[in-house]
Amino acid sequence: MRRKEIIAVLLIIGLLMAGKFLIHKPVQFSPTVSIVAVALLGLSCLVILFLTLTGKPVERRIVFLFVGVALILPFFMQFRLPLRISPEVKQAYDELAKLRPGSKVLVAFDYDPPSAPELQPMADAFMKYAFEHDLKVIIMGLWPQGPQQAELSIKAALDANPELKKKIRYGYDYVNLGFQSGNEFVILRMGESFKSMFPVDRKYTPYDSIPLLKNVRNFSNIDLGVNFSAGRPGTVEWVQIAIDRHKLPMIAGNTAVQAPQVYPYLNKRQLLGLMGGMAGAAEFETLTQKPGKAMTYILSQTFAHVVVVAFIIIGNVAFFRMRKEGK
Repeated sequence: MRRKEIIAVLLIIGLLMAGKFLIHKPVQFSPTVSIVAVALLGLSCLVILFLTLTGKPVERRIVFLFVGVALILPFFMQFRLPLRISPEVKQAYDELAKLRPGSKVLVAFDYDPPSAPELQPMADAFMKYAFEHDLKVIIMGLWPQGPQQAELSIKAALDANPELKKKIRYGYDYVNLGFQSGNEFVILRMGESFKSMFPVDRKYTPYDSIPLLKNVRNFSNIDLGVNFSAGRPGTVEWVQIAIDRHKLPMIAGNTAVQAPQVYPYLNKRQLLGLMGGMAGAAEFETLTQKPGKAMTYILSQTFAHVVVVAFIIIGNVAFFRMRKEGK
């Protein structure tokens, strides 16, 4: 690495550290500044195209810089992309909207931090909606880090609406049963008795001492199941056991990679709704009117895709120009 590159890297690290310690509130551009920033980004791409046509192509570091700017810029912008709501996400929302206050919802967090960028936003939006509509949430996980991710969603919901902190009580409005090993055998046993798999909650409180779990024996006492899944064990196992055997009404949120494996269950009406990947999370945030990280991530992803496509076009222009000059 050359001296200039080392200095540039150190300068970027210094700016990031300064931002972390000196800026306490998130920086947000006004709509006007956001539009100007997007216009400048587009104008810069046109300038690079012009330079390419005149025989002065830019080096690849500039391409990397533009992609980086396109990814970062949306995090400072206030406007959101208009989204077309897919039928499967609308079905998932409708199932939630049908629930009356006081309904019991079993939520299985079957993912870990590497899958959180796709699944955490939809889990956060769900938790905000559930608490604001007085749904009673029973949390569990077949993945070790799942219940930990649930705690992050609970914190996000309470931080987003300070009024909830005054009325939402652990053990009465929600409970975290924690992780249980055993994969699909845990679901199978829960069909007979939740208590047999979770004799205590995550705080080691006995099952029978938790008010929310009074009269909750098995799936027959649950109004809706929700599964956030990144793989196995996950949605497929919940469908095969909880839905097929015990007729638990259920919706799911999956990573983009796993969603195609789950769609057949949606078509057969085994699953009542499905949120797939970042796009599904953004659509769900739109329906619940709880805009969050997914809306920002999808905008960032879109900007990056547009810039990459622009440079593919510019690269092809440069290639054909050089080939023509070679002839």
